Amino acid sequence: MTDDRIALDPARIRELFDLRQLGGGFEEDPYPAWHRLRESGPLHEGTVGRLIGFDGPETFFGLPEPERPHFSAFDFETCDAIIRDSDVFMMSPSDPDDKLGLYQTSMLTMDGDRHHRYRALVQPSFYPERMPWWTKNWIQPTVEALIDSFESNGRADLNVEFCAAIPVLTICGSFGISVEDALDIRAAVSGVDQSPGSGRPGVGRFMEILRPIVEARRAQPQDDLISTLVQAELTEEGQSHVLSDTDILSFSFLLLGAGSGTTWKQMGIILVTMLERPEWIEAVRRDPSVLHALIEESARWMPTDPVFSRYVRKDVALHGIDIPAGAVVHQCYGAANRDPARWERPDEFDPRRAPRKNLAFGRGAHTCMGKNLALTELVTAITALVDRLPNLRLDPDAQSPRIIGLYERGPTAVPVVWG
Repeated sequence: MTDDRIALDPARIRELFDLRQLGGGFEEDPYPAWHRLRESGPLHEGTVGRLIGFDGPETFFGLPEPERPHFSAFDFETCDAIIRDSDVFMMSPSDPDDKLGLYQTSMLTMDGDRHHRYRALVQPSFYPERMPWWTKNWIQPTVEALIDSFESNGRADLNVEFCAAIPVLTICGSFGISVEDALDIRAAVSGVDQSPGSGRPGVGRFMEILRPIVEARRAQPQDDLISTLVQAELTEEGQSHVLSDTDILSFSFLLLGAGSGTTWKQMGIILVTMLERPEWIEAVRRDPSVLHALIEESARWMPTDPVFSRYVRKDVALHGIDIPAGAVVHQCYGAANRDPARWERPDEFDPRRAPRKNLAFGRGAHTCMGKNLALTELVTAITALVDRLPNLRLDPDAQSPRIIGLYERGPTAVPVVWG
């Protein structure tokens, strides 16, 4: 690990990761409205945002899709049933029109056997037994170097100086992408970058960075994730073949986007939650194993991605409501994870509660493939912060952090001091 591994432009990081600058446009607490909707019925016609009065742009998976009917579910039982029924509720529509190419090449939007075959190619790299490989090669060196960069300052905004950098450098490192190119990749996969001449924002720059790496790994594989993709064989219709460059680039786009775009927000949520409850910082300092319960409860109580969606394959009725084929059904994981029918005192943050499955990482065939990696990043990062920064606490001179956003939620900042 050398210092250039963390030589990231702070202004660029803020541009790419500060939710206030990304135009979330929603700064209220959505949970009271979600509770009212769930209490009045488990399923409602409309999108999650419009149902609670949000009139800003809705851009997320399954949105905006203005030509399709939309429905939203708010209780645990209904959300869980939808994501488990892959025969009716699918990741891609049965009538994709001009988006057919996108749905065929992205693993996130694949269904059935095709999704299983593609996922199986890379899933072993995210099994629990592979986490020491991730920790040694990328996570631990990145965490320690980032803390080195601000430890002597006595204060930091951990949201952009720490949380944002860890996942993007980890996943980019596993693809052989340099630190210098890491933020360009983040811009490309998040749509922030507008590359001229490309079919969609950022694709031109993404291809420019990834194609040479794919070519190099075909010639000489290394001990990294991109080499795993290059060497993988896919069996279709009884024939085995290596992945094409298109397959690899599609995989890479998905993994780099997911790997750099979710964990940092959940890390910020966890840190704000702990800083507002200092007894949990001391609990982790005394016994780092406490973090596992803290992370699990944080993901239930305040998931960073509180809504996900499915396309309806055929006409279906749910709770007496007819849903036509081609509609989009949104599952509000945030509301489902606080369903009083499943949890006592659901609005309380209580890591001591008996663990019970929640929907923060999804369920069924599309359970988050990177869950183990995300948990490893969270544990490694927060353990190091608590261990190395004595008397870690919220900065009394900074504005208090707030959790904002609707379809993507995270803190405005994580201002801290120590010592």
